[in-house]
Amino acid sequence: MERTTLAPGLDFSRIVYGMWRLGDDDDTSPAHVQAKVEACLEQGITTMDQADIYGGYEAEALFGATLKAAPALREQVEIVTKCDIVAPAGIYADAPVKYYDTSRQHVVTSVDNSLRLMNIDQIDLLLIHRPDPLMDHYETGAALDEVVGSGKVRAVGVSNFKLHDWTLLQSAMHTKLVTNQIEVSLLHHAPFTNGDIAFLQERIIKPMAWSPLGGGALFKSENSALRAAMKAVGDQYGADEAAVAVAWLLAHPAGILPVMGTNRIDRIKTFADALKVKMDRQTWFTLYTHALGHEVP
Repeated sequence: MERTTLAPGLDFSRIVYGMWRLGDDDDTSPAHVQAKVEACLEQGITTMDQADIYGGYEAEALFGATLKAAPALREQVEIVTKCDIVAPAGIYADAPVKYYDTSRQHVVTSVDNSLRLMNIDQIDLLLIHRPDPLMDHYETGAALDEVVGSGKVRAVGVSNFKLHDWTLLQSAMHTKLVTNQIEVSLLHHAPFTNGDIAFLQERIIKPMAWSPLGGGALFKSENSALRAAMKAVGDQYGADEAAVAVAWLLAHPAGILPVMGTNRIDRIKTFADALKVKMDRQTWFTLYTHALGHEVP
């Protein structure tokens, strides 16, 4: 598995395992979660993506139970988590409304909670999950600098930020933001033309892509031409359409890291099939053309 550097001393696998559905499985035992992680490790997929809110604020604890039962796993993986979304569930069940909190107190408390729940001493990458319209960038920036300076977090970044959100926060920080995790897929391809990818690419910052298969909608799409084109490409390399969709993202020179999420171990074992698919420029544009529904201008 190819690896990529996000910050000095911090390397991630190009494909990331997203744990947002961890609590949706019928079997959430430490042994079963461990089997998912090991299925990733067998392919060289070492980066695990979490967030405090995943699973109604339960996914981090499920992963933590696994790391407690099999502590040797910690040295084999990089852990990403996120904070700032407060929703009326789990530990925030009494919240009167869903909102964002980028205050220092919330960021610091969230980091401590994530460390405790996952039974770890350090978070490899902490992301601010959503742009906060009430963000005091000086306070939030100082809080992110603080958690890095304390050693509780190795690196920080953001998720779902637009370029103006990024530059605002970065302007108040000493620590460099190292990624923006955004939605990108054949169904959600606007980031390639609206500046989201270009902004990061110009700065040699690797984007992370959530929902790279459109949350499964890619395979239910009424765009039969796109599905047929994906199948045709996959048939050439002994890969399925999901592998083709991921290969399409991996081929971009921005160095995108697709975040793959499923509870099925048989599907997890096929993540690396995307590396089999050769995506030349003409193939990339063939898929893009079908995704657009018309030829490029």
